[in-house]
Amino acid sequence: MKLSAAFLLLCLIPSAAADLRTGTATVNINPATGTPLAGYYRQRGAEGVLDDLYAKAAVLDDGKTKVALVACDLISLPRHTVLEARKLIEQQTGIPGGNVMISATHQHTGPVIARESARDDLDGGSSALGKAYTDDLPKLIAKCVADANSKLAPTRASYAREFEHRLAFNRRFWMKDGTVGWNPGKLNPNSLRPIGPIDPEVGVVYFETSDQKPLLTYVNFAMHPDTTGGARISADYPGALSRGLANYKGPDMLTLFANGTCGNLNHVNVNWAGRQQGTNEANRLGTILAGAVMKAYMDLKPVSNSTVRVRSELVQLPLAKITDADVMEAQSVVKRMAEAKFMELVKAFKVLDVAARQGKPIEVEVQVMAMGDELAWVSLPGEIFVELGLNIKAVSPFKQTHIAELANGSIGYIPNRSAYAEGNYEVVSARCDEGSGELLVTAAVRMLNEIFQEAKPTIPHGN
Repeated sequence: MKLSAAFLLLCLIPSAAADLRTGTATVNINPATGTPLAGYYRQRGAEGVLDDLYAKAAVLDDGKTKVALVACDLISLPRHTVLEARKLIEQQTGIPGGNVMISATHQHTGPVIARESARDDLDGGSSALGKAYTDDLPKLIAKCVADANSKLAPTRASYAREFEHRLAFNRRFWMKDGTVGWNPGKLNPNSLRPIGPIDPEVGVVYFETSDQKPLLTYVNFAMHPDTTGGARISADYPGALSRGLANYKGPDMLTLFANGTCGNLNHVNVNWAGRQQGTNEANRLGTILAGAVMKAYMDLKPVSNSTVRVRSELVQLPLAKITDADVMEAQSVVKRMAEAKFMELVKAFKVLDVAARQGKPIEVEVQVMAMGDELAWVSLPGEIFVELGLNIKAVSPFKQTHIAELANGSIGYIPNRSAYAEGNYEVVSARCDEGSGELLVTAAVRMLNEIFQEAKPTIPHGN
């Protein structure tokens, strides 16, 4: 007896969303008191804890493939930290290292991580406390994933998006004199308009247990977390977001926040005179973002196919152009570091890092994960200009695409091509040359299309 093509097609469709198993875990990653804090071109030691920092992990298992999504309340994660954590994860769980996406939220009130950069001496990455924290971090990340993997249970996944247009702002401005301003200040009469857009999309993926208990909310939004300030440890607005959602859904639900492409975005509304610094501001931002997520909960659609897939590619990025004169000047700036101006330091450390590579391109990873033909996650390895993320989203074949910047490594700022001619802070800081961001977009889009095709069932032909 011949089976109908329709029946055969049903048999070929991958496992339904009910077959998904998910486990979550958190591990406290607070540094010791006195550990140098990251985020600025000066040293400052941690004086206490305002609110805790965590590594957060979600392991997804469709019965054949396991992947892990990890987010750390840190400013960035060097590639060497990611590779060591992946090695430990593979040893402890059997999850292939290449199936793990590890990102940083990019808050500026957490410990510095030794980056093997010329700047390590300035901000404390090369100090004993900085090195000790860097050495311990992969073990903590691996423990978090192992804990999540040990708690796998049947789950249902659903997804939605909301749009929040009044949280993030592009911080690069056209000025009246024709120059490009960076963070030009509130109510500055010489500012004309922002150069670029924002990404207002709040991507939400929600996981609940088979008996409908909240387990995980994955949130993706693009905005710099540099709000709390000071010298006390804080997760900034992503921490406030997590607390807000826990108050609504219950303390057993994990909020995993992945920052989107926000290399040129922050929270500063230059047309509002209000103070936007400190704990109250971080709580305000987190509360508004939590409100957007709560609105998205009303629109959740069940994932129809929970089959997970992953793919990654190493991309060679060209180095920023420097001269011998630039190197000599940079060495001079470092010698008089205490008296050097901010932009002098920015350029000097960029030049020294580029020179240390002796012409060798920067190798970075772009990774794509997917669930069925509906959800995709993309990792990008630095502070990515929003235009690049919007380009990826615009052509992604998936119904909802999440982009995690500062993921699987970090090489600093990666502007879009047109920004290089405009100059200012992010461009002066960028270790990679113009066109690098577009190379990442090309790789991401190619893998998104390839992995999307894998999700499409094959329709049998003939008898």
